[in-house]
Amino acid sequence: MITRRPARTVRVALLVVGWFNLASALAGMAGLTLGGGMGIPLELIEGSVFRTYFWPGIILGVVVGGSQALALIGQHGRFAVAWGLHAAAGLIMMIWIFVEIAIMLAWSPLHGIYFGTGLLQTVLAVLALGASPTPFLRRDAKP
Repeated sequence: MITRRPARTVRVALLVVGWFNLASALAGMAGLTLGGGMGIPLELIEGSVFRTYFWPGIILGVVVGGSQALALIGQHGRFAVAWGLHAAAGLIMMIWIFVEIAIMLAWSPLHGIYFGTGLLQTVLAVLALGASPTPFLRRDAKP
């Protein structure tokens, strides 16, 4: 079975967003685990299962960063599953932001940025999977 290769712009955009999300997740993990929470008040996680920002940092790096790394490895290796991995990584990023806001009951512009990058990655991955009709505004003939 031969599959269509996504447009170069979609592939490059997925690489850029994936690397940005991976770098951000690893930087966040380092800041939350080694950096003592990056100055984020512990009061924001009172009442949650976390006493410090160490475990949220580990989860951020392993789950969010790991999904981004898998998507990028898949794309660099030209595996057919790469586009599905990018979609999953984008969804994981958006879920991370939802859960973080739900636990902290606080919003930061960074939440909007990272939710946006997760959404963009998911949309680009769906386009890479072939979800866009060609031409885009084509209409089917009446029966």
